[in-house]
Amino acid sequence: MHTNDMTRGEPLRLILAFAVPLLIGNVFQQFYNVVDTMIAGYNLGDAAIAAIGATSSLSGLMINFVTGLNNGYGIVIARAFGSGDREELKSAIATTVVLDAAASLLLTAVSVAGLRPLLRLMNVPENILADATAYILIILAGMTATVLYNMVSGILRAVGNSKTPLWFLIFASLLNGVLDVLFVVVFRWGVCGAASATVIAQAVSALLSGVYLVKRYGDILPEKRHFRLEPRRVRQMNSTGLAMAVMLCVVDIGSVFYQRAVNELGATLIVAHVSARRIIVMFMMPLGSLATAGSTFISQNWGARKTERIRKALKTVLAAETVYAVAACAFGWAFGGMLVRILTATSDPEVIAKAVLSIRLHFSCYPALGALLALRTALQAIDRKLVPVVSSGFELGIKLLCGLWLIPSFGYIVVCLAEPVIWVVCMVFLFAVMVTGRPLRKAETELRADFSE
Repeated sequence: MHTNDMTRGEPLRLILAFAVPLLIGNVFQQFYNVVDTMIAGYNLGDAAIAAIGATSSLSGLMINFVTGLNNGYGIVIARAFGSGDREELKSAIATTVVLDAAASLLLTAVSVAGLRPLLRLMNVPENILADATAYILIILAGMTATVLYNMVSGILRAVGNSKTPLWFLIFASLLNGVLDVLFVVVFRWGVCGAASATVIAQAVSALLSGVYLVKRYGDILPEKRHFRLEPRRVRQMNSTGLAMAVMLCVVDIGSVFYQRAVNELGATLIVAHVSARRIIVMFMMPLGSLATAGSTFISQNWGARKTERIRKALKTVLAAETVYAVAACAFGWAFGGMLVRILTATSDPEVIAKAVLSIRLHFSCYPALGALLALRTALQAIDRKLVPVVSSGFELGIKLLCGLWLIPSFGYIVVCLAEPVIWVVCMVFLFAVMVTGRPLRKAETELRADFSE
């Protein structure tokens, strides 16, 4: 059994060692979307890319809800691991299993049943509606596999193992590519083939990682008695998991209305937006990975009551985020057009020009995004859940404003500017909270009080 105790050792080395496998895993997670886009672009044309992209905010909403839940559950598991209390650890894992099972059933049923009204609400163009419906229906029907993979990965990361989920994810990503070629190019199943390849690959990844967890981590897995859920534990898991999920999904709810406005701009700008988003999200991955690694480090040290290590880790993560963000910004400005052409195989000059504009404006604000992610996850890890949710609520409000008024009134330029402006404003807000509110000082006081009791 491989675990990684982050309560001892140099923070920078531990965080980077944890973040690198996580980053590679996140890149391969995005590989699903990139391969779907490339296979569709090279074999089915711009209309297929538009059909896939027109529903991307909806699938992102569901997937990020699952990811947020398990990131929150993982924080509680990491605290239990850091405290050294094995019974507490097993109880946290048992509660995670039960809550994830319930979430899987609920999300699949609700999303599939409400799909048609949602697509109408999102103003998916009539000429791509049939393909968009078929694609997203298959993706949502496979939600159980997504939940299972995120649950197992969250448990492994909470005990310091970020490498093993990576190997399963790499295998599944490569399998997705092979199945995409088989289903789309050979069998000619169109966008349904791309969606089926994604779901099958995710299911394989979930199954393999679940088997590995059972075989290699038996001594931390819960026994029957741990599944007698304690109300206190359920409240703790739900408050942390739902806070993380809401933080992500509040943003994605806004993105659904945002996508609705983009869909009204026509197929050409949908393709430009989708291709730019694929590249923007891919290059975001290191920022998210560093923030998640920092969150795991902080969670374990929160459980071990080592607040000085928490401060040092936060400064380390902020510095690393800034260095990467500046480098990515330079790369995006220099090679954005080339990336769009490689990704989509499009020759439409308007698609390329609009996508490059979005890439350059988003990449320019990556330093603010890196700081925002680092601060949000750090606050969650020290049990300060309200402030990150408030900042996400602000993001929701701006995206609703953009989707309902600004994009219809001023067009594609708002699509390019909205998120960068949101990142900067939310980052400034969280820095102000950290400087004036002193949440780390308050957390340290509470830990000492708890310890003295």
